[in-house]
Amino acid sequence: MSTTAKPKHIGRNISRIRELKGMKQEALAIAIGVSQQWVSNIESSETLDQERLLKIAKALGVTVEAIENFSEESVFNFFNNFYDNSASNGQGASGPIFTFNPLDKMVELYERLVEAEKELVKAEKEKVEYLEKLLKKQ
Repeated sequence: MSTTAKPKHIGRNISRIRELKGMKQEALAIAIGVSQQWVSNIESSETLDQERLLKIAKALGVTVEAIENFSEESVFNFFNNFYDNSASNGQGASGPIFTFNPLDKMVELYERLVEAEKELVKAEKEKVEYLEKLLKKQ
């Protein structure tokens, strides 16, 4: 019975990282300058040469080591630790966590835009009145 470890499936790791990042095969293909079919073939390969692996890692925004050593367990541990640190009222977190309602921000921006437009219309009316006065004097 052999005790050697089964080598990591690089293609499967690339696929999972891509999926976790919400990236489609087409997007990865465009980022590295290949076809979607090529990406599909790579994701079914157990190994990959370092040059191509480096290109893919760069496109995914991770290191080659992250692809080579990827495991589902490490991802869950990372997110669990991140959540635990974030929920500790700033203690141990990398900084404050800001939350806001995007709809409220859109309404605020719209209201500011409407006010700016009103000011612009008012300024134009004043300019027209001034020019009409000048014309009447001539």
